[in-house]
Amino acid sequence: MSTSSSKTSAKSRPVAIVAGVAAAAVLLGVVSYTATKPASPGASGSSAVAEVSADPAAGVYPELEAYARRDASDGLALGRADAPVVLIEYADFKCGYCGKFARDTEPVLVEKYVKDGTLRIEWRNFPIFGEESEAVARASWAAGQQGRFWEFHRAAYAEGAKEKGFGKDRLAALAKEAGVPDAARFAKDSEGAAARAAVGEDQEQGYSLGATSTPSFLVNGRPIAGAQPLEAFTEAIEAAARTAKTAKKQPAKPSAAGTPSGTQSGSPSGTGAASGAGQ
Repeated sequence: MSTSSSKTSAKSRPVAIVAGVAAAAVLLGVVSYTATKPASPGASGSSAVAEVSADPAAGVYPELEAYARRDASDGLALGRADAPVVLIEYADFKCGYCGKFARDTEPVLVEKYVKDGTLRIEWRNFPIFGEESEAVARASWAAGQQGRFWEFHRAAYAEGAKEKGFGKDRLAALAKEAGVPDAARFAKDSEGAAARAAVGEDQEQGYSLGATSTPSFLVNGRPIAGAQPLEAFTEAIEAAARTAKTAKKQPAKPSAAGTPSGTQSGSPSGTGAASGAGQ
Protein backbone atom coordinates (compact mmCIF):
# COMPACT_ATOMS: atom_id res chain seq x y z
CA MET A 1 0.00 0.00 0.00
CA SER A 2 1.38 3.45 -0.88
CA THR A 3 2.11 6.08 1.76
CA SER A 4 -0.69 8.30 0.46
CA SER A 5 -3.24 5.51 0.54
CA SER A 6 -2.12 4.60 4.08
CA LYS A 7 -2.78 8.17 5.19
CA THR A 8 -6.20 8.14 3.60
CA SER A 9 -7.01 4.87 5.31
CA ALA A 10 -5.90 6.17 8.71
CA LYS A 11 -7.92 9.37 8.38
CA SER A 12 -11.05 7.66 7.17
CA ARG A 13 -11.45 5.15 9.95
CA PRO A 14 -11.16 6.29 13.58
CA VAL A 15 -11.22 2.68 14.79
CA ALA A 16 -10.49 1.99 18.45
CA ILE A 17 -7.35 -0.08 18.98
CA VAL A 18 -9.18 -2.28 21.49
CA ALA A 19 -12.90 -2.85 21.84
CA GLY A 20 -13.01 -1.44 25.36
CA VAL A 21 -11.87 1.97 24.11
CA ALA A 22 -14.74 2.42 21.63
CA ALA A 23 -17.13 4.22 23.96
CA ALA A 24 -14.40 6.47 25.30
CA ALA A 25 -13.32 7.30 21.75
CA VAL A 26 -16.77 8.62 21.01
CA LEU A 27 -16.68 10.68 24.17
CA LEU A 28 -13.27 12.14 23.34
CA GLY A 29 -14.42 13.06 19.86
CA VAL A 30 -17.80 14.49 20.82
CA VAL A 31 -18.85 14.85 24.45
CA SER A 32 -15.45 15.73 25.87
CA TYR A 33 -14.84 18.45 23.31
CA THR A 34 -18.19 20.15 23.84
CA ALA A 35 -17.73 19.98 27.60
CA THR A 36 -14.17 21.31 27.68
CA LYS A 37 -13.76 23.52 24.60
CA PRO A 38 -12.53 27.05 25.33
CA ALA A 39 -15.33 29.51 25.96
CA SER A 40 -16.34 31.73 23.04
CA PRO A 41 -14.78 35.19 23.26
CA GLY A 42 -17.12 37.53 25.04
CA ALA A 43 -19.49 34.83 26.25
CA SER A 44 -21.29 36.21 29.26
CA GLY A 45 -20.67 34.33 32.49
CA SER A 46 -18.87 31.48 30.74
CA SER A 47 -15.80 29.68 31.97
CA ALA A 48 -13.00 28.24 29.84
CA VAL A 49 -11.91 25.84 32.55
CA ALA A 50 -12.51 22.19 31.78
CA GLU A 51 -14.99 20.48 34.05
CA VAL A 52 -12.96 18.50 36.57
CA SER A 53 -15.33 16.85 39.04
CA ALA A 54 -14.67 16.57 42.76
CA ASP A 55 -14.92 12.84 42.10
CA PRO A 56 -11.41 11.99 40.82
CA ALA A 57 -12.81 9.07 38.83
CA ALA A 58 -15.34 11.20 36.93
CA GLY A 59 -14.55 11.47 33.24
CA VAL A 60 -11.66 9.01 33.50
CA TYR A 61 -11.53 5.96 31.24
CA PRO A 62 -9.06 3.34 32.52
CA GLU A 63 -8.73 1.87 29.01
CA LEU A 64 -7.18 5.14 27.85
CA GLU A 65 -4.43 5.03 30.47
CA ALA A 66 -2.90 2.21 28.43
CA TYR A 67 -2.01 4.72 25.69
CA ALA A 68 0.86 5.99 27.85
CA ARG A 69 4.02 4.32 26.55
CA ARG A 70 6.24 4.96 29.58
CA ASP A 71 9.33 4.17 27.51
CA ALA A 72 12.38 5.51 29.33
CA SER A 73 14.23 5.81 26.00
CA ASP A 74 11.51 7.92 24.35
CA GLY A 75 13.14 11.13 23.14
CA LEU A 76 9.73 12.77 22.67
CA ALA A 77 8.83 12.58 26.36
CA LEU A 78 9.72 14.52 29.50
CA GLY A 79 9.75 13.17 33.03
CA ARG A 80 10.15 9.91 34.88
CA ALA A 81 8.90 6.78 33.16
CA ASP A 82 7.28 5.76 36.45
CA ALA A 83 5.64 9.12 37.20
CA PRO A 84 2.16 8.66 38.73
CA VAL A 85 0.58 10.93 36.12
CA VAL A 86 1.08 10.92 32.35
CA LEU A 87 -0.16 13.73 30.14
CA ILE A 88 -0.29 12.73 26.47
CA GLU A 89 -0.53 15.57 23.95
CA TYR A 90 -1.69 15.10 20.35
CA ALA A 91 -0.56 18.21 18.50
CA ASP A 92 0.46 19.82 15.20
CA PHE A 93 3.30 22.33 14.87
CA LYS A 94 1.16 24.46 12.54
CA CYS A 95 -1.61 24.70 15.15
CA GLY A 96 -1.81 28.13 16.78
CA TYR A 97 -3.53 26.85 19.91
CA CYS A 98 -0.88 24.15 20.29
CA GLY A 99 1.72 26.90 20.20
CA LYS A 100 -0.13 28.83 22.88
CA PHE A 101 -0.16 25.77 25.13
CA ALA A 102 3.55 25.17 24.45
CA ARG A 103 4.51 28.76 25.31
CA ASP A 104 2.11 29.62 28.14
CA THR A 105 1.03 26.44 29.92
CA GLU A 106 3.48 23.61 29.35
CA PRO A 107 6.50 25.37 30.91
CA VAL A 108 4.49 25.89 34.11
CA LEU A 109 3.51 22.21 34.20
CA VAL A 110 7.15 21.20 33.71
CA GLU A 111 8.33 23.43 36.57
CA LYS A 112 5.52 22.46 38.93
CA TYR A 113 4.97 18.76 38.23
CA VAL A 114 7.59 17.24 35.91
CA LYS A 115 10.57 18.36 37.96
CA ASP A 116 9.20 16.95 41.20
CA GLY A 117 8.47 13.57 39.58
CA THR A 118 4.66 13.84 39.61
CA LEU A 119 4.13 14.23 35.86
CA ARG A 120 5.42 12.76 32.63
CA ILE A 121 4.58 14.47 29.33
CA GLU A 122 4.45 12.32 26.20
CA TRP A 123 4.25 13.97 22.80
CA ARG A 124 2.31 12.52 19.89
CA ASN A 125 2.75 14.01 16.42
CA PHE A 126 -0.75 14.57 15.06
CA PRO A 127 -0.28 16.55 11.80
CA ILE A 128 -3.62 17.57 10.32
CA PHE A 129 -2.76 20.64 8.25
CA GLY A 130 -1.17 19.08 5.19
CA GLU A 131 2.30 18.39 3.86
CA GLU A 132 4.18 21.00 5.89
CA SER A 133 2.59 19.66 9.08
CA GLU A 134 3.79 16.18 8.23
CA ALA A 135 7.26 17.43 7.27
CA VAL A 136 7.80 19.28 10.55
CA ALA A 137 6.40 16.31 12.49
CA ARG A 138 9.02 14.05 10.91
CA ALA A 139 11.69 16.68 11.53
CA SER A 140 10.77 16.87 15.21
CA TRP A 141 11.09 13.10 15.45
CA ALA A 142 14.49 13.29 13.72
CA ALA A 143 15.64 15.93 16.22
CA GLY A 144 14.54 13.58 18.98
CA GLN A 145 16.83 10.87 17.66
CA GLN A 146 19.72 13.17 18.55
CA GLY A 147 18.28 14.15 21.92
CA ARG A 148 17.06 17.58 20.82
CA PHE A 149 13.30 17.14 20.42
CA TRP A 150 12.27 19.59 23.15
CA GLU A 151 14.71 22.24 21.91
CA PHE A 152 13.25 21.79 18.40
CA HIS A 153 9.75 21.90 19.89
CA ARG A 154 10.57 25.20 21.60
CA ALA A 155 11.99 26.73 18.43
CA ALA A 156 9.11 25.55 16.22
CA TYR A 157 6.53 26.93 18.65
CA ALA A 158 8.26 30.26 19.27
CA GLU A 159 6.09 33.32 18.71
CA GLY A 160 5.81 33.91 14.95
CA ALA A 161 7.62 30.69 13.99
CA LYS A 162 4.74 29.01 12.16
CA GLU A 163 4.16 32.10 10.02
CA LYS A 164 7.59 31.47 8.48
CA GLY A 165 6.46 28.07 7.26
CA PHE A 166 8.14 24.71 7.53
CA GLY A 167 9.89 24.22 4.21
CA LYS A 168 13.11 22.22 3.97
CA ASP A 169 15.43 25.20 4.54
CA ARG A 170 13.35 26.40 7.45
CA LEU A 171 13.43 22.97 9.09
CA ALA A 172 17.22 22.91 8.74
CA ALA A 173 17.36 26.35 10.39
CA LEU A 174 15.17 25.18 13.26
CA ALA A 175 17.38 22.12 13.76
CA LYS A 176 20.42 24.39 13.93
CA GLU A 177 18.65 26.68 16.41
CA ALA A 178 17.75 23.62 18.49
CA GLY A 179 21.38 22.50 18.59
CA VAL A 180 20.92 19.28 16.61
CA PRO A 181 24.57 18.17 16.27
CA ASP A 182 24.52 16.22 13.00
CA ALA A 183 22.72 18.17 10.27
CA ALA A 184 23.25 15.52 7.60
CA ARG A 185 21.79 12.78 9.78
CA PHE A 186 18.88 15.06 10.68
CA ALA A 187 18.06 15.65 7.01
CA LYS A 188 18.29 11.94 6.22
CA ASP A 189 16.23 10.88 9.24
CA SER A 190 13.54 13.47 8.48
CA GLU A 191 12.83 11.82 5.14
CA GLY A 192 13.39 8.23 6.24
CA ALA A 193 10.95 5.37 6.60
CA ALA A 194 11.39 5.27 10.39
CA ALA A 195 10.23 8.87 10.77
CA ARG A 196 7.20 8.26 8.56
CA ALA A 197 6.32 5.12 10.52
CA ALA A 198 6.66 6.88 13.89
CA VAL A 199 4.48 9.81 12.84
CA GLY A 200 1.99 7.41 11.27
CA GLU A 201 1.75 5.43 14.51
CA ASP A 202 1.05 8.61 16.50
CA GLN A 203 -1.59 9.68 13.96
CA GLU A 204 -3.28 6.29 14.04
CA GLN A 205 -3.46 6.43 17.82
CA GLY A 206 -5.03 9.88 17.75
CA TYR A 207 -7.60 8.92 15.13
CA SER A 208 -8.40 5.72 17.00
CA LEU A 209 -9.32 7.83 20.02
CA GLY A 210 -11.67 9.97 17.96
CA ALA A 211 -9.50 13.10 18.18
CA THR A 212 -10.57 15.53 15.47
CA SER A 213 -8.73 18.70 16.46
CA THR A 214 -5.49 19.87 18.03
CA PRO A 215 -4.40 20.05 20.72
CA SER A 216 -6.07 17.06 22.37
CA PHE A 217 -4.89 15.58 25.66
CA LEU A 218 -5.20 12.58 27.94
CA VAL A 219 -4.33 12.90 31.63
CA ASN A 220 -4.27 9.39 33.08
CA GLY A 221 -7.24 8.48 30.92
CA ARG A 222 -9.11 11.79 31.33
CA PRO A 223 -9.71 13.53 27.96
CA ILE A 224 -9.14 17.30 27.74
CA ALA A 225 -9.72 19.04 24.43
CA GLY A 226 -8.27 22.35 23.35
CA ALA A 227 -5.71 24.78 24.76
CA GLN A 228 -7.49 25.08 28.08
CA PRO A 229 -6.39 27.51 30.80
CA LEU A 230 -3.69 26.36 33.19
CA GLU A 231 -6.26 25.57 35.90
CA ALA A 232 -7.86 22.84 33.78
CA PHE A 233 -4.55 20.97 33.63
CA THR A 234 -3.48 21.54 37.22
CA GLU A 235 -6.83 20.29 38.52
CA ALA A 236 -6.74 17.20 36.29
CA ILE A 237 -3.11 16.43 37.19
CA GLU A 238 -3.66 16.85 40.92
CA ALA A 239 -6.84 14.72 40.85
CA ALA A 240 -4.95 11.99 38.97
CA ALA A 241 -2.03 12.21 41.41
CA ARG A 242 -4.38 11.81 44.38
CA THR A 243 -6.01 8.79 42.77
CA ALA A 244 -2.62 7.21 42.04
CA LYS A 245 -1.46 7.84 45.61
CA THR A 246 -4.62 6.26 47.06
CA ALA A 247 -4.31 3.23 44.78
CA LYS A 248 -0.69 2.76 45.81
CA LYS A 249 -1.63 2.71 49.50
CA GLN A 250 -4.36 0.13 49.09
CA PRO A 251 -3.20 -3.44 49.80
CA ALA A 252 -3.32 -5.78 46.84
CA LYS A 253 -6.20 -8.25 46.89
CA PRO A 254 -5.06 -11.87 46.67
CA SER A 255 -6.17 -13.69 43.54
CA ALA A 256 -7.66 -17.18 43.48
CA ALA A 257 -4.18 -18.60 43.01
CA GLY A 258 -2.88 -16.64 45.98
CA THR A 259 -0.95 -14.16 43.83
CA PRO A 260 -1.59 -10.46 44.55
CA SER A 261 -3.89 -9.09 41.88
CA GLY A 262 -2.30 -6.72 39.40
CA THR A 263 1.03 -8.55 39.54
CA GLN A 264 2.19 -9.61 36.12
CA SER A 265 5.33 -11.37 35.07
CA GLY A 266 7.51 -9.23 32.88
CA SER A 267 5.78 -5.98 33.89
CA PRO A 268 7.81 -2.77 33.60
CA SER A 269 10.06 -2.25 36.59
CA GLY A 270 9.71 1.53 36.41
CA THR A 271 13.34 2.50 36.65
CA GLY A 272 12.36 6.15 36.92
CA ALA A 273 14.88 7.24 34.31
CA ALA A 274 14.07 10.62 32.85
CA SER A 275 13.71 10.68 29.10
CA GLY A 276 13.92 13.52 26.63
CA ALA A 277 16.37 16.40 26.47
CA GLY A 278 16.03 19.87 27.84
CA GLN A 279 14.60 18.93 31.23
